[in-house]
Amino acid sequence: MSTPENSDALRHLTLAPEAQNQLFLEARTANTFTDEPVTEEQVRAIYELVKYAPTSMNQQPLRIVIVRSEEARGRLVPHMMGMNQEKTAKAPLVAILAADLDFHEELPKLVPFIENPQAIFAEPGFREASAKFNTALQVGYFILGVRAAGLAAGPMTGFDPVAVSKEFFGDGRHQAVCVVNIGKPGPDSWMGRLPRLEYDEVVTTV
Repeated sequence: MSTPENSDALRHLTLAPEAQNQLFLEARTANTFTDEPVTEEQVRAIYELVKYAPTSMNQQPLRIVIVRSEEARGRLVPHMMGMNQEKTAKAPLVAILAADLDFHEELPKLVPFIENPQAIFAEPGFREASAKFNTALQVGYFILGVRAAGLAAGPMTGFDPVAVSKEFFGDGRHQAVCVVNIGKPGPDSWMGRLPRLEYDEVVTTV
């Protein structure tokens, strides 16, 4: 890989260059995968890492369904859009990432120093917005965790979330927000790196 234009700025990071490459600079969204399986041990290691990343008030609303069986994959693929159907059908492993809209039920365990934390999220609309925001954070952590395991991630939002939620949860309290294909990258897996906004286009100091 060629030296990034921001290499001078990156030298101020304490994260090793090899890790920067693996997690960010050389990582891509994978579109094809090899047939090499993804083990249960790898999936567990990914979760054991990313569960420590922060969420608001330690909510941890992310819920994950790992799709391994052909029967389950057959239920998922029809709800994917366009080219995502083929990619999902062929990936070694697929994870459905969902928001638990009733995450507040777990809060007495997660924030034991707060009395009656469920009451903070009693209003359903406020609770749902918080669940979706913090699940989105955890989706990002999950993608980085997949990369940290030496695997490639193919995250997708091109699917019918209502149908997937009904098919794989069916309880009304979980909403699917992202489907991630996982595995070793296959031939012609990457698109070219698309442009990024520069620092001065994003950051304002006041």
